[in-house]
Amino acid sequence: MSDKIQATHLERRAIVYLRQSTLKQVHEHRESTARQYALRQRAQELGWPAERIDVLDEDLGQSGAGTAWRAGFQRLAEDVAHGRVGVIFALKVSRLARSSADWQHLLDLCALADVLIADEQAVYTPRDYNDRLLLGLKGTMSEAEQYWMRLRLQGGKLSKARRGELFLVPPVGYQWDEATHKLRLDPDEQVQRAVRLVFERFRLDGSAYAVVRYFAQHGLKLPMHQLRGRQLHWGPPRHKGVLDMLHNPLYAGAYVYGRKEVRMALVQGELKQRHTTFLPRQDWKVCLRDHHPAYISWEEFMANQEKLQGNRTKHLPHQHGAAREGAALLQGLVLCGRCGHRMSISYRGTLHRPYYECRSASVLVEGKQLCWMVAARGIDEAVARLFLEAVQPPEVELGLAVAREVERQAQQLHQQWKLRLERTRYEAQLAERRYKAVDPDNRVVARTLETEWNDKLRELQELESEYQQVLRRQKLELTEEDRRRILALSKDLPRVWDAPSTTNAERKNLLRILVQKVALSPTEMPKGMTRVQVVWVTGAVSDFTVPRRTGFHTRKNPPEAIELISRLFKQKKTDAQIVAELNQLGLRSGANIPWNKRTVARVRSRKGLRHLPMSVGTGQQPARRADGLYSVRGVAERFNVSEAIVRYWMKRGWLEPVEGGGRGHVCWFKLDRKALKRLNAAKAQGLGAIGSMDSQPHSHHGVHYA
Repeated sequence: MSDKIQATHLERRAIVYLRQSTLKQVHEHRESTARQYALRQRAQELGWPAERIDVLDEDLGQSGAGTAWRAGFQRLAEDVAHGRVGVIFALKVSRLARSSADWQHLLDLCALADVLIADEQAVYTPRDYNDRLLLGLKGTMSEAEQYWMRLRLQGGKLSKARRGELFLVPPVGYQWDEATHKLRLDPDEQVQRAVRLVFERFRLDGSAYAVVRYFAQHGLKLPMHQLRGRQLHWGPPRHKGVLDMLHNPLYAGAYVYGRKEVRMALVQGELKQRHTTFLPRQDWKVCLRDHHPAYISWEEFMANQEKLQGNRTKHLPHQHGAAREGAALLQGLVLCGRCGHRMSISYRGTLHRPYYECRSASVLVEGKQLCWMVAARGIDEAVARLFLEAVQPPEVELGLAVAREVERQAQQLHQQWKLRLERTRYEAQLAERRYKAVDPDNRVVARTLETEWNDKLRELQELESEYQQVLRRQKLELTEEDRRRILALSKDLPRVWDAPSTTNAERKNLLRILVQKVALSPTEMPKGMTRVQVVWVTGAVSDFTVPRRTGFHTRKNPPEAIELISRLFKQKKTDAQIVAELNQLGLRSGANIPWNKRTVARVRSRKGLRHLPMSVGTGQQPARRADGLYSVRGVAERFNVSEAIVRYWMKRGWLEPVEGGGRGHVCWFKLDRKALKRLNAAKAQGLGAIGSMDSQPHSHHGVHYA
């Protein structure tokens, strides 16, 4: 027995601590595990009874680089701190900790609690300076040993990666060939076509969200890997998955190693979280171009990265963001001519009209960061006219190219559905063969296989039905009439531009083909105008001005409409009759929309034209007239509701007067079969289910409109 072991140590427990770094080591290096368990016998030889020896093997398969994930080590440190341990047995110091900080902390606890540390050769007491020095050196060597082992392993991996032979987890569309140590295309034709479609749609639409939207609109699915590339399943594409494909250089035929870096992060002073950081391209450790078959060229991959960088929502001054569905056509292209900052977009009013705003931090207006703002509509129309005048493509060549492109896209979509149906039919036939191959008397297995066969047949039937709906809804096969229409439209770009089927995002993408940026500046002489400078991609600049209306004059009603409203009011016409007269003459309000009772009432209010209230002496109106028309009270009595509910129905447009209307005029209603059915349905829903009252009026803050 060592002279360092005292009676006070033997009265306390002996802890045998076991640890191996990975479960693979536990499974394959069994002799090391057996040697660690044999330390229990060494504890008995040194004088500890068997009932006072505890074996801590909870950390088998855990790395010794830290303590956060090692429950056994945490329990060991707690017992040492509470004075319940007399000695700690470990095969060697590295089993206890590979970190000098953790190791020194344990030595401090052992010195304070007078706990011994023992291995296969000797017993140490941390209270003794010489032993403490020796244990400290062993801990430092253990940490350094870990670094040296990692360095050798990483050097071997890097050497193999430089030859392009290090195994990489194949992304969707690839498989790893063990014979050649290279990636090869997935032999599944449907998988290949789906991957190629992702890159083609991004080339056409310009954003990952647009690719996801295209797949969703056409009922297409995308293959995805599970369990580190060993299992393939099909499902709706996710934005993150599409982004990963677009950012992955493996699809460009490049073998890349060292693209990501994993770092530990501090959480409340402790290393707990791992953060993955994507390194810039110049910091990649290995990049071997033309290493394996590619889905896109390297030049297209680089162009995609620039486009994705420009699509970022929080863009830098040189980025314009992805084209979105908002009404402002110059989104992301507009610069302030005053200060040079990029102008943002806001939508104001009940009609959500777009405005270009410069919120430069260097300019303050009434305490707000607002340089100036201008309505977008007039500027968008002027730039769009200029763009359509500038685009004059060769008619014949363009028409044929457009027709071929539309037909190619339709054929590609048809092929995707064809392959999907083919796969589903194969799975149904496979389930059928499995069912027919089983012994029919073995009902335990036959019932399960029969259920699987029925499920596959049901899935095939649903997919064929969905395909027929897609054929009816979308043109997957072009007729001669379709081709003639496409040729005609390709020669008339303004017609395509103004077509209702053309989205704002598509118009923005067309603009961005030729327009690089647009600078807007307010000018006051000789009158309020907006100077527009269009910078084309060729470097040429078009400079012109458009009228700029200040305040709310952008909604100024035409004088002839105001005059007509005044004249009809004097003729005792109701608001509904005035609206009908205005719209029949083709007059529009200042907001360039058809007139309604609310806009007419607003004009009357500004002109002081108010209907007189109903005379008190007239008495209460009858519920129903002799000609069968109902008053508000009559409708309320007919449906057994309050008059407030009837007025709410009027407000929502479910009940419209055929006579009267407006302030001071009694409303009379005709309750025909359709009106009765509509109001009975509204009553059945209840007031709470009918809908909320009109939204709160919009408040205009003290911003300056230009």
